[in-house]
Amino acid sequence: MRHNLPLFCKNFLKCGLAGWCMEITFTALDALRRRDMTLKGNTSLWMFPIYGCAAILSPLSRLLRGKSAWVRGLSYAGLIFTGEYLTGSLLAKHRLCPWDYGRSRWNIGRVIRLDYAPCWIFAGLLFERLLSQSDRPQGALSSKP
Repeated sequence: MRHNLPLFCKNFLKCGLAGWCMEITFTALDALRRRDMTLKGNTSLWMFPIYGCAAILSPLSRLLRGKSAWVRGLSYAGLIFTGEYLTGSLLAKHRLCPWDYGRSRWNIGRVIRLDYAPCWIFAGLLFERLLSQSDRPQGALSSKP
């Protein structure tokens, strides 16, 4: 396997930005649920590198190629939960964690929510899609003739 630091950095930036956008949208939709029509979404600067780490899903996505979306999505969700738990615990230890799921009955350690599994399945498949675009040869827009 060839190590390609510039490609990893590009993928890190793409995943970080995509994660930020997803989080802002998700929190804005929660505002809509509360009938707050300002639709303000929010995130934290800490979240950019956390979402950027989704770039490490690229090798896994190549291994899972050909598997069902459920297998791939559940695999990604498991890794995302692991990353969320580790980063959330580290940030919480220093009182820097921007989220606290303590009010949810589905929380583990106040830093992950098991009921968010469908969101992480979707996010993992979205990251897979973003990362697969980096696997294509330069200039290739489609595999169709």
